[in-house]
Amino acid sequence: MKNQNSATVLGALVADSASLGLHWIYDPARIAEIESVKGLVFLQPDANNYSGVKGYFAHRLKTTGDGTSYGETCLLMLKHLAKHGTFARIAYQSEYRAHFGPGGEYVGYIDSPTRLTLRTLSALEPAEFPAASGADDDQHPALAALPSLVAAHDGTLEELMARVEEAVRVTNNNALAVSAARCASAALFKLLHGTPLAQALNEASSFAGSPLEPLLAEALAMPQLDSIAAAERFGSACHVAEGLPLIFHIAQRAPDYRTAVESNIRAGGDNCGRSIMLGALVAADAVSRNPSECPIPLPWLARYRKFVAAADACAAL
Repeated sequence: MKNQNSATVLGALVADSASLGLHWIYDPARIAEIESVKGLVFLQPDANNYSGVKGYFAHRLKTTGDGTSYGETCLLMLKHLAKHGTFARIAYQSEYRAHFGPGGEYVGYIDSPTRLTLRTLSALEPAEFPAASGADDDQHPALAALPSLVAAHDGTLEELMARVEEAVRVTNNNALAVSAARCASAALFKLLHGTPLAQALNEASSFAGSPLEPLLAEALAMPQLDSIAAAERFGSACHVAEGLPLIFHIAQRAPDYRTAVESNIRAGGDNCGRSIMLGALVAADAVSRNPSECPIPLPWLARYRKFVAAADACAAL
């Protein structure tokens, strides 16, 4: 896998892990208070941080450097592609069930799309797996596998769009989720093929359709980076109509990877769900502008607990 493509995937995985400690706090003021005392990235999940504010403490079983289910999905797709060379739906569904299901490697919070997907797959033999095994749900698991899928793709954009829909419907059998995934994937594909970031984001917006496209246009028109204001405007919860405009806003306005990831954490809510595609976009853009430097801070790479597994899978591709 080329340097830019590897940075794309690692940018997604590290951004998710960096955001874990403050995931699902819906109060930017509380996040700012925590940052002033403890810092912002790679914090140990702590129930006390959620006391008295809107939020949900989901990661009591996690420790610093772990990934959320979003990061685990991105890494699972990366390993799947390294093993099979291409996306093989039934094999991926089998690996997904084995990883997230009972007795699997993943231990932690299971969101609704993942839970319902596992419910569908658990009682079936692989040959019986439906192509659309996912939930009718537009939440961020729809975007989680995309950086790996796009970075490993060596065909046309049209071929990628079909593959993206096939992969997304494994977990999110929902039209809005598919539209958001096609849009985000198109932006990343264009960026990896030499289109400047701002142009890639604007051109990809046409894949979003209604109601996403006008929201993305509004997000891209915001003149300066203000992730908190953008979150107040578009929302910071787990749905793609809230997350994708915020991703596009931060990606276009942040000057570097670190700033993008930190700005996304400060916006609150489902920052980990947004971090996967955001981290991929800004890491890919940084390498396109300066191929000689790694955009991800080395201390962050060192803190990500599954860096070796991810690096080995990138090398295999």
